[in-house]
Amino acid sequence: MTPLGQPSGKSKRRNRALGLRATVAVTVAILVLGSTVVTGLMVGSGAADALKQEIGDSMTGLAQSLARQLDSTMWARANQIAALSRIEALKDPAVAQSTIDELKRRDPTIAWIGMTNADGRVMAASGGLLLGADISTRPVHQEGMKGLFVGDVHEAVALRGKVPYLEGETPKFVDVSAPLQRADGTPVGVLAAHYSWEWAYASIRQLTEPLSDRRELTLYILSADGSVLIGPDQAVGKPLPVPALTAKLRDGWSADRWPDGVTYVTGVAYGRGLHDYAGLGWTVIARQPANLVFAETNRLRLSIIGSGILLALLFSVIGWFAAGRIARPLGSIAGAAERIGDGERGVAIPDVGGAAEIRRLSVSLRDMVDSLTNKDAALMRLEDIAYEDRLTALPNRRYFEQYVEASTGSGGGSATMMYIDLDGFKPVNDRLGHDAGDAVLRQVGGRLASIFRDDDVIARLGGDEFAAVLPRRAGRPAPDTEELASRIIAAVNEPVSINGEKVRVGCSIGIASWPEDDGDMATVMRHADAALYKAKRDGRNRAVRWTRVEVGAEG
Repeated sequence: MTPLGQPSGKSKRRNRALGLRATVAVTVAILVLGSTVVTGLMVGSGAADALKQEIGDSMTGLAQSLARQLDSTMWARANQIAALSRIEALKDPAVAQSTIDELKRRDPTIAWIGMTNADGRVMAASGGLLLGADISTRPVHQEGMKGLFVGDVHEAVALRGKVPYLEGETPKFVDVSAPLQRADGTPVGVLAAHYSWEWAYASIRQLTEPLSDRRELTLYILSADGSVLIGPDQAVGKPLPVPALTAKLRDGWSADRWPDGVTYVTGVAYGRGLHDYAGLGWTVIARQPANLVFAETNRLRLSIIGSGILLALLFSVIGWFAAGRIARPLGSIAGAAERIGDGERGVAIPDVGGAAEIRRLSVSLRDMVDSLTNKDAALMRLEDIAYEDRLTALPNRRYFEQYVEASTGSGGGSATMMYIDLDGFKPVNDRLGHDAGDAVLRQVGGRLASIFRDDDVIARLGGDEFAAVLPRRAGRPAPDTEELASRIIAAVNEPVSINGEKVRVGCSIGIASWPEDDGDMATVMRHADAALYKAKRDGRNRAVRWTRVEVGAEG
């Protein structure tokens, strides 16, 4: 017994249960917070993708602008030298010297400009540098004798310390040369210029000054062989540390992890030359750390989630008060139901007010309690429903198993067990639909019910499986299972009309006897099941009697 004043175990369980008001409040909070988190993640992801696309496009655009500017500058310089080489007077060293000095004065990017004779000896030179020197072995002379030549970036050891440059560094130049020719086209010398590589740095500064808000923006210029011409000091003169980057892109962008472990949004552009200038195959790369790019989207995501938490709290409070209107009448109904469940007499479900659905619930519960209390027939009907297959109106598996256990549990008597499984039923379902399959099962169930004797039990176990138990009573002849199986197969094989279409199914039957085949009824049922599967394997639409030699050996 429960001590006076202490709640029963059932009451304790009820008290531990979460109330409706709390459930509504918590559910609303979870739904609002969950939807906000999902929205934040989706919006953040979409914003990140959009921003990544925007930054990637801007990195590519920046790289393309620098590549075009480099190509445009080199094209202009090549044209300048080519045009000057056509001037007849420049074949005179004195005229060439004055022209060279003027060009050098007007163009600060010219580190050195000179004129050679056909043998490669410098006949005129800016500032007198290398005047009289033999440069016949240098590409600027050898290639210039053949035609217009534009040479890639290289170090000029001969000019180290002789031209303005950073202390301790070897100057780098880009060569441009063109032949000085007679009227018949025979070259008599070369007009050659070394352009300081400083102009490339100036181009970069010109492009990046408006982008001062782009933190940690880095630009690389690569030579045709992939070596870094301009970039971080430790990378200059070495291959790009991400060789796969230039291999997979053509004027585009990607997000790649670099050797320093940082992921960068990287734009790539290739110099393709300009007009008749083919270009030197330079590659321009612009990069910016992805964590800086996506910092704004992370702030947006956190802002949305923070707002969601506040909304979740607000709506949970609103849900708490709104659920009270529902919880109070439901509490009255639950209290009365608990008292009825504890056996208290004379208690009725109260007629409560509030929402129309709750009022209907109280009326329905009151009617149900009256029905359950005053009508034994209702209880019997509920029991019948529990043991009946709703589709065929035959007994179901639960009833069949309890009947077999009850009828054979005492150990006396004997019985025949038959397992029946339809053949060709699945194609009916697949072709005509489940409603047609249900119609077939209903008709087959009715035919089977009409074949067996009154004291036999035929049940639907589920799907298209049926089972029958045939008790053998004293004073009555044992059923002829072979003849009965033939009747079953013939009945099942009769066509079934579905919406004007006739469909046919067959059946396979497995038969075993108790206690002849085994004294344990569960084993006999397994024997019948094994015989059924042998009938399936032997061609279907037939009955197989379990025997220890044939079916038992296979099982």
